[in-house]
Amino acid sequence: MTTFRRRVAEWRSPSLRRATLWVPQWFPKTGVFTSCQEAAMAFPHLQQPSFLLASLKADSINKPFAQRCQDLVKVIEDFPAKELHTIFPWLVESIFGSLDGVLVGWNLRCLQGRVNPMEYSIAMEFLDPGGPMMKLVYKLQAEDYKFDFPVSYLPGPVKASIQERVLPDSPLYHNKVQFPATGGLGLNLALNPFEYYMFFFALSLITQKPLPGALHIRTSDCAYFILVDRYLSWFLPTEGSVLPPLSSSPGGPSPSPAPRTPAIPFASYGLHHTSLLKRHVSHQTSVNADPASHEIWRSETLLQVFVEMWLHHYSLEMYQKMQSPHAKLEVLHYRLSVSSALHSPAQPSLQALHAYQESFTPTEEHVLVVRLLLKHLHAFSNSLKPEQVSPSAHSHATSPLEEFKRAAVPRFVQQKLYLFLQHCFGHWPLDASFRAVLEMWLSYLQPWRYAPEKPAPSSDCQARCVSERWAPFVQENLLMYTKLFVGFLSRALRTDLVSPKNALMVFRVAKVFAQPNLAEMIQKGEQLFLEPELVIPHRQHRLFTAPTFTGSFLSSWPPAVTDTSFRVKSHVYSLEGQDCKYTPMFGPEVRTLVLRLAQLITQAKQTAKSISDQCGESTPGHPFLSWLGFCSTDTNGSYPANDLDEMGQDSVRKTDEYLEKALEYLCQMFRLSEAQLAQLTLALGTTQDENGKKQLPDCIVGEDGLILTPLGRYQIINGLRKV
Repeated sequence: MTTFRRRVAEWRSPSLRRATLWVPQWFPKTGVFTSCQEAAMAFPHLQQPSFLLASLKADSINKPFAQRCQDLVKVIEDFPAKELHTIFPWLVESIFGSLDGVLVGWNLRCLQGRVNPMEYSIAMEFLDPGGPMMKLVYKLQAEDYKFDFPVSYLPGPVKASIQERVLPDSPLYHNKVQFPATGGLGLNLALNPFEYYMFFFALSLITQKPLPGALHIRTSDCAYFILVDRYLSWFLPTEGSVLPPLSSSPGGPSPSPAPRTPAIPFASYGLHHTSLLKRHVSHQTSVNADPASHEIWRSETLLQVFVEMWLHHYSLEMYQKMQSPHAKLEVLHYRLSVSSALHSPAQPSLQALHAYQESFTPTEEHVLVVRLLLKHLHAFSNSLKPEQVSPSAHSHATSPLEEFKRAAVPRFVQQKLYLFLQHCFGHWPLDASFRAVLEMWLSYLQPWRYAPEKPAPSSDCQARCVSERWAPFVQENLLMYTKLFVGFLSRALRTDLVSPKNALMVFRVAKVFAQPNLAEMIQKGEQLFLEPELVIPHRQHRLFTAPTFTGSFLSSWPPAVTDTSFRVKSHVYSLEGQDCKYTPMFGPEVRTLVLRLAQLITQAKQTAKSISDQCGESTPGHPFLSWLGFCSTDTNGSYPANDLDEMGQDSVRKTDEYLEKALEYLCQMFRLSEAQLAQLTLALGTTQDENGKKQLPDCIVGEDGLILTPLGRYQIINGLRKV
């Protein structure tokens, strides 16, 4: 440490800095310029090379991790922002890795306390929301420094949108897009230090590929996962308010980002010139123009960055649905005849966006981190003061943080999460790893699990009953429950339910949807959506007014819509478009799928018992699931335990138990009778031999008759079944 301080003192000496030639002997083998003259010749636009940066780069090679962090803490404390801003981009990249994934950085996604306790402790202390790195961020924030972030590394839909000069609907990008200088390459975002830091932190989950051997690491034990949890708890607190920024100078806390003038003209999403959205992008205002938003600008920025970087990935087909909520608002005005003055909007003009197609498949780690975000957001939203829970209680007396709790999920999360889940449901492999997506979805569907109040002592049934206070959430997230349930049915019908892991997933979904009163609330939401529109125009529409557009949600979030049916229709149309064809979850089409699933469950129970009996006779002492590749040593496609409940004993008993309970829950939800179940059993068309064993191999009913499944072929090859 003594040598480093001496070098710092020498560098800060005016006499040395004025020297014509200064060859620092402590930069060996780094390729750094050895004189100010050489640096000036190479980069004429730079007035002086950063010897501090060169020193830190050299130390990153020659010094151990603990010593480097100690030096960094001293530099952050001693140096002014004018000198620190030159090292900031390099430091952020050296921690989180490069955006192209070549440089790994500190490898936070694999760093665990029980494996590398010293490095883990130092890294967590340095990157803590109250630690030295965040102190550096606030120090630079106070001086209003900006850092360029290349648009080419943003998620595919955002990148395609900006390159077509279509401003994404998130306020995160407003007034930040910069044209390259003459001869420059690519578009950049001009980000303040807090945004720049969070962009790198969030994107490192996507861009950094896991190292060999990382597949067996528990995500919830890693430094990255725990840092996400700490940042969420700090900036989205469930108790109290957001702590003020750490001040590194006597001037007080750092201010919120200063306004910027637009640097690039953007077109709308193809609407007419009278469009609210058109006016919005033509008159961009400050990202935090509302003074009331200064209190929570970091909270808002953190949430927007996480949502944009983690959820904004899907195919072109889904991207075409991803219009601004305010554009959808105009569509809804027209469809429901609220105002005859508005004209029907044109279809989105995507032009070159039609060539966009993102081949993106999230990892299980990615999904687990998103699940952590959703769980915390539920706890954050549910921590509203009782008098502020009702939208009618909204007033100017509400604090910005309380208002943010009310608007965070519907304003920033709901739409992108819905598309992200649809993408996962449609593209995830048909194996047990899908349980990561399943649990993320089920966590979002159950905000009551993260409510602060405890249920009153009562019977089991009453304790598990979903309270009516959650009816608005169910109605405003109707498609999350209904359309994704149908998507899960289509997946379940194509999986082997003899596998205990697949049986467990069917059991989990059936158990969640069978919670008392939940099915009734979903049905009520469907009735409100399907309610005839003839009576809608006579309802009050004064609350459905055009919002004032700024970058902050406090100004752009529209007033609450008290008409329940109107609110449900608004939700569905904003996610699926005005011409969506809605399939009721409790209608005849879905009921047919449920009956088919019930039939497969019954068949899988018989198959599991038959295979168990055969294997018990032929190879006693060997678990029959090892014949099918389901033994515990098979890690391919397995779902890591993480914070989810354990799989339990991988056996026939467990499979039978999961399927039996799943069938019971499905019967409760869709009111299937004993007679219908008996007909399903008879419809299987199975026969029994003298030993009571099923003779037909596992198969499904196709257009041309019975079709062998992979399991059925296995049974025939090994003599377990006969045709």
